[in-house]
Amino acid sequence: MAAGDGASEQSRLAAERIARLKRRLDHPELAAEPWGAGTEGERLTAKRLGELTPQGWFLLHDVHWPGRPLANLDHVLVGPGGVVVVDAKTWSGTVEVRDGVLRQNGYSRNPAVDGALGQAAAVAALLDAPHRHLVRSIICLAGQPDFADVTGSGVAVLGINHVVARVVALPAALDPPAVVGLYSRLGQQLTQPQSPGARNYPPVPARSNEGAVYPPPLPSRYHGSAAGNVTGGPASLHMGRSAQDSGRQLAAGLWTLLLLGVLVFSLSVPLWAR
Repeated sequence: MAAGDGASEQSRLAAERIARLKRRLDHPELAAEPWGAGTEGERLTAKRLGELTPQGWFLLHDVHWPGRPLANLDHVLVGPGGVVVVDAKTWSGTVEVRDGVLRQNGYSRNPAVDGALGQAAAVAALLDAPHRHLVRSIICLAGQPDFADVTGSGVAVLGINHVVARVVALPAALDPPAVVGLYSRLGQQLTQPQSPGARNYPPVPARSNEGAVYPPPLPSRYHGSAAGNVTGGPASLHMGRSAQDSGRQLAAGLWTLLLLGVLVFSLSVPLWAR
């Protein structure tokens, strides 16, 4: 291919990339679609997990992944059976566990399994040694409601219809005061703002009018307002960014990418023309 032909092809590809960015700016819902689908799965899972509160379980939604400031944990449950980290998925197609390997449409989903194990390990590291073995992970499939299996590494993969029953069936390992104590500790540590150098946070408990210790309520992306039942019984702590704030950030990011693309394109054209 001649140098002129190569320059022309590079120009065409650059123009196509810029056009794709422009289309996403004109239709931001296209860029937000994967995030929106995942969020809906988290909402459905959060609603179903609410059935655990009469059974003595406390719920944390959309909290920090310890040690990973830009990542989150979808749901953390604290109750008589210990601590359960639930990773909500909205996978479509055929999901199966074959020879211990989780697959979707025939392709390995080992990264999701490793992620679930990593989430449980990160939460366990926040606890005292006697409680670390009580942390386990579940992958919840909002789009595969009746699925139930276990991977070779011991991660339960459950449809949304099976999660509550599986959690309730865990053998009792904590009494109510211990449950409230762990919930308070994790709530404080998982909801504090993180920086890349942050590792741990001292608890700053807020007390309910009945004397139990709870983390303070935070804004929720599930219900759109501050939420936290601290007046008796298990509480749900919600946090997250609003869709409006996320949309503005997304648009700003895409505009930045577009401007960078235009700048790179304008600087490169004279070089290709030589």
